[in-house]
Amino acid sequence: MHAKLPHPFDDATRVTAGDSSWQGHTSDDYWAFVGPFGGATAATILRALIDHPERAGDPLALTVNYCAPIAKGPFDLDVRLVKGNRSSQHWSVELSQGGGEVATLATAVFAERRPSWEHRVAQYPDAKPFEATLPFPKIAASWANQYEFRFVEGEMRIGPPRAEPAGTYSKLWISDREPRKLDMLSLMSMSDAFFGRIFHARRELVPFGTVSLTTYFHTDGDELAAEDITRVLATADSKIMHRSYADQNAELWSPNGRLLATSTQIAYFKA
Repeated sequence: MHAKLPHPFDDATRVTAGDSSWQGHTSDDYWAFVGPFGGATAATILRALIDHPERAGDPLALTVNYCAPIAKGPFDLDVRLVKGNRSSQHWSVELSQGGGEVATLATAVFAERRPSWEHRVAQYPDAKPFEATLPFPKIAASWANQYEFRFVEGEMRIGPPRAEPAGTYSKLWISDREPRKLDMLSLMSMSDAFFGRIFHARRELVPFGTVSLTTYFHTDGDELAAEDITRVLATADSKIMHRSYADQNAELWSPNGRLLATSTQIAYFKA
């Protein structure tokens, strides 16, 4: 009987502890056009933090600044606890390669989530069931083919340019193409698993890359495990594209109607 191989996502985000830093390695499975998929890089950083022996609580927020391209191969993660108290921890992580300059800079907040008053303002988006939608075709970027995208609204269409920009709002189901139970790591990665809003607006692929991504978690590890899900219903939109930079905001929902995470990012584009 053959041993079960690790899921490609777990292989891509694997980290090992070292004397003064942690180590990881880029994955061809999660490669974008000019570097690693930013969501996989963020998830790798989050894995190092979750696995750290001094970590307490669950991730509350993670901000990742992509400072320079990451080359194929190994990289180092300098993980540092900046400040901790009884209810929260603040961390910083620097990713570098071969002793060179920092390529990715991240800050994270972990917190002990306790029972409290709550008010759920955001409403679960109305959507066709996952089974009633069709998978988006595979594309050139290998990272995108690790996911199954099923658009409910706002599917990306590449075609003849229009006089007016197309809409930038999308509603879609996102799941790992090889099914994997959702955890905090895959939730982090999926918060970046959207096609650039400028692709939707211009109906063409243009040079594009995330500069800074922040994801806020509205669940903890135990709650997410109890959801027992392999997909999310997600929405993404943009408010402005101006002078080479564009924003993007997103929501990720459990099929059971629970808001799991929100994210916002600023991205560079050339058009």
